Amino acid sequence: MWINRIPCCLLAVVHLCVLNQLAQCQETDPSHTPQNLTCVTHDFKTVICTWTTASTASHGVEYSFCHSGRTSCLTTKEKTAQIDKLISFASNQIKISTVSQSGKVIAENTFELTDKDIAFVPPTPVIHNLTANFLTDILTLEWYDGGSAFPMEMEATWQIQILRKDPMEEVALETYHSNLTREDSLLRWSWKSDLDFQCTTHYVKIRCFFREDTYPGDKKWSEWSQLANIPGNDTGSYRAVFPEDRVVPVGSNMTFCCVWKEGEHLDYLTYDIQVLNYSRLSNWSVSGHVQNAIPGGSGKNVVCRLDGIKYEGSVLFAGYPPDVPQNFSCETRDLKKITCSWKRGRSTWLFGPKRGTYYRFSESVSGINVTLFHIKSNVEYNYTMQVLNNQTVYNFTVQAFNQLGRSATSLLIDIHRKVHPRPPSRFTVRNESPTNVTLSWHLDGNFKQIKLQCQVEVICGEKQKKKTLNVLLDGAENSIYTTSVSKLRPYTTYTFKVRCSAAPPLFWKWSDWVEKTRHTTLQAPPTRSLDLWRERSLDGETVNLFWKPLPVSDTNGLIEAYEVSWSLPEGSTYNRSVSAPASNISIKLGENDCAFSVVAKNKAGHSPPSQINSADIPVSDAPTEIGVAKGDGIYVAWELDPNVTCGYTVRWREGPEPSAAVSWETFPSGVSDAVIKSDLFQPGIRYRFSVHGCKDNGYQLLKYINGYTQELQPSAAPVFKVERATSDSIVIRWENMSVEDCRGFLKGYLLHFGKGDESTTKPKAFEPGHSETYMNITDLKQNTLKISSLQGKTNYHLNLRAYTAGGVGPPSSLSVVTKENSVGLIIAILVPVIIVIVLGVVTSILCYRKREWIKETFYPDIPNPENCKALEFPKDPEGNPNSKTLEMNPCTPNNIEVVETHSPCLKIEDTAITSPVADELPEDGVDSDTESHIVVSYCPPIIEEEISNPPIDESAGSSQVVYIDIQTMYPAPVKLKEEPEVDCVAAAGYKPQMQLPVNSLIKMENSSSVEEDLDKAAGYRPQVTTSSWNTDCPDSPASTGSNNENTSFGSPCSINSRQFLIPPKEDEDSPKATNTGWSFANFFHNKPNA
Repeated sequence: MWINRIPCCLLAVVHLCVLNQLAQCQETDPSHTPQNLTCVTHDFKTVICTWTTASTASHGVEYSFCHSGRTSCLTTKEKTAQIDKLISFASNQIKISTVSQSGKVIAENTFELTDKDIAFVPPTPVIHNLTANFLTDILTLEWYDGGSAFPMEMEATWQIQILRKDPMEEVALETYHSNLTREDSLLRWSWKSDLDFQCTTHYVKIRCFFREDTYPGDKKWSEWSQLANIPGNDTGSYRAVFPEDRVVPVGSNMTFCCVWKEGEHLDYLTYDIQVLNYSRLSNWSVSGHVQNAIPGGSGKNVVCRLDGIKYEGSVLFAGYPPDVPQNFSCETRDLKKITCSWKRGRSTWLFGPKRGTYYRFSESVSGINVTLFHIKSNVEYNYTMQVLNNQTVYNFTVQAFNQLGRSATSLLIDIHRKVHPRPPSRFTVRNESPTNVTLSWHLDGNFKQIKLQCQVEVICGEKQKKKTLNVLLDGAENSIYTTSVSKLRPYTTYTFKVRCSAAPPLFWKWSDWVEKTRHTTLQAPPTRSLDLWRERSLDGETVNLFWKPLPVSDTNGLIEAYEVSWSLPEGSTYNRSVSAPASNISIKLGENDCAFSVVAKNKAGHSPPSQINSADIPVSDAPTEIGVAKGDGIYVAWELDPNVTCGYTVRWREGPEPSAAVSWETFPSGVSDAVIKSDLFQPGIRYRFSVHGCKDNGYQLLKYINGYTQELQPSAAPVFKVERATSDSIVIRWENMSVEDCRGFLKGYLLHFGKGDESTTKPKAFEPGHSETYMNITDLKQNTLKISSLQGKTNYHLNLRAYTAGGVGPPSSLSVVTKENSVGLIIAILVPVIIVIVLGVVTSILCYRKREWIKETFYPDIPNPENCKALEFPKDPEGNPNSKTLEMNPCTPNNIEVVETHSPCLKIEDTAITSPVADELPEDGVDSDTESHIVVSYCPPIIEEEISNPPIDESAGSSQVVYIDIQTMYPAPVKLKEEPEVDCVAAAGYKPQMQLPVNSLIKMENSSSVEEDLDKAAGYRPQVTTSSWNTDCPDSPASTGSNNENTSFGSPCSINSRQFLIPPKEDEDSPKATNTGWSFANFFHNKPNA
């Protein structure tokens, strides 16, 4: 048990004696009775017990504390007592008595106490030291743990409370753990504040909790220690913004405070251009929070304005800790000094001596340590140190640090493997022979301990052909190095340059190239013989000798002249020198043949001689063939001749004969074909080649070959014309095209033709959607063509184009009109006429056979009104019935033929007389149901007659006209006795179908009722309107010369006919009727009027 570890024996528990005299005590006071006994221990050695009483008055009262572990009782005036030695006990009694000044016990109480009732409360900690770092806002607290007061080791937990503001508020409650080691240990704890300590006073207090698992009683936290503080500057006598010029990482949150003097008032607090919200710290300070600080080279201002005119401020610098140095490397240029370089990496955005980045360069083997700082924001840094004697391995370290952090990198090197020589200097080139030169250069440095390799680059000619040579050399100190370059071309300009490095396996880097030097080698004799060709003039007297200039690679120098020599059959030898750059010579030999020898000369010597025979071997007609175009050349072929001993020569000219320069190419005896190429060849140009075989006694022509490097379409259109044109054919003729216009081997002609003329851009036959007519003429010997099966008197448009393997050339166009075909024209006229005649005859036959049916259908019999005695007109004195006017005389019933009508009579004023021409109703005379008036279908032409009757009086105008209703074929019964005038009129069934004048209608309205009945009985009216009458007639209703109100409107007419019911009698004195149109009546009506 835990009690066994206690070195001192615990006090024996006090055995309380029960005093019987208490019951007999006469002076007691219950308010002084002890209660709420609490016992604690702070060190497991002593126990401190406390109690309370109901009475708060303790003057003149003492307490007697007795327990079973002690023989005597402890007297105290306080309500606390201490048991010096604690021993294990199961249960003990404690008696506390209240004793008055007279020594009498006025109250007492007894308590049962066990070890579980004693709580363990550690002693109150005491703060030893409290300090603050105002630059980093870190608070440091120091105190002793008091471990020496305990006989055992224990785990301790410490609670530290941070308070600030006025009144105080808790801002942090931190926990710290330690172990008690039975010795007094000084503990240290740090805390970083988010607020500068100068903004306001910060308070700190501490308490502890010791963990002893074997102790049976309760374990509690100790009391809080006394407050320790770090005083701020918010005392009312200071004005500032804190913290001052602080450096923080980018994106940090920062709290600033503004402190002012007593009597001043705050206006606002800003960060950069942002107004901050602030909170009160004390009577003379506030704090504002900055979120996500942004980087800036010169920082961001925090400003506090007071009373409108007073400003206090600070600067916030946001940046980054230094990046790890990048690309850290070390090398030597001359094995005398070592240069190390590195790059800073990411920018810190912090500059200046206080905030910038410092670098510490060190070498661990030698102990060199150097601190570097660059005021400028350099991107790359370097440091140079001397190479140390007898040291080849170096261990370098570079550290970077600023206010926000630090970084470092290291490098271990062997200096012999990090050699990077400087560029060579004093570089020279010296000739040894036409093909050899010597190079020399100087290299600064101490390279005795290593070997060097140098690289020589040789650039030849304008084509910049490069050749690289590697040379291994022994190192020396500040020495000149030499090497030779061989196998060069004579009289050739070269460019030389050199660079060096440490030889493998110590290779690190090449030096830079030395500045290049141009040099020309010495001349040498030409190494190749000339290529010769000869041709005789047309008269055979002169031989033209040609040679090709040697290529630069074979001249080995500057060609100054050509030496030509020849000998005649009689033994004479001749020499002639031709200055360069000439490449031909003409020599007059007459009929003689000889062998020529030509050499090229320069300052170093001459070329091997070239020889050629001037003789030509006669040959019959040489064939002509076509070469094959290859795009960049022309393929030619020939048959091998066993008699050819010195090869074949293909000869051509670069342009038209004979002005262009002669070109040739020579081939060995075993070659039978070749592709002839030349930079002067052009597409679309025909070249003529001749193949010659070289024999012992001269050259023999084998064949001719024509060819193109590339065939093109013809450049010009063929010229053609129309030679003859007929009604169904055209004959055209064209001219042969020139070789220059063809630009290829002519394959034929394409003839397109179609209907159209020259003004048409493209004939219809050539347009999309129309069939195109064309002919392909492949017979090149043909120059005429007949086009057949054409239409007469038609314009044709013709296009003629030539084509080659390269394409079709431009068209040549013309238009031609074929002649008219007279036979076809006659047939075209006769055929329609015959058809019309046949149709007319057939129609006449049919009409004749069906004449009765046609008559009944279109022209039925109509009663002739002339047979009516009531309508007889008096004759003039000569006996001519030329008076056609209807006289409105009273009629006698015995002279009227009455035809009854079953339809009700209509009033004249109710019946509108309309022209059938305007209404266009059917010809059968059926009335329209939708009209309010009777409409007839057919109107006869107006017959203009001159009325010779004298005008009648007004009373006659009121007489009724006798009408016959022909709508029924049965006559009405005739009355035997004469009836009154009114009855006669009322019985009439016929009335003219016309609108009477308005004044007549008014008169009729004013007539007797008998007259109205008569109007209603009317059933037949002529099919004519007043507007259809000929107004030119003197007695017509509209005639200006007629003043008769009852002027006749003409004769009534039949419903189904244009024939007047009362036609005029034909005589010489009567006027002729004018018919305004053709009618079936004139065609079928042949019977005379009865």
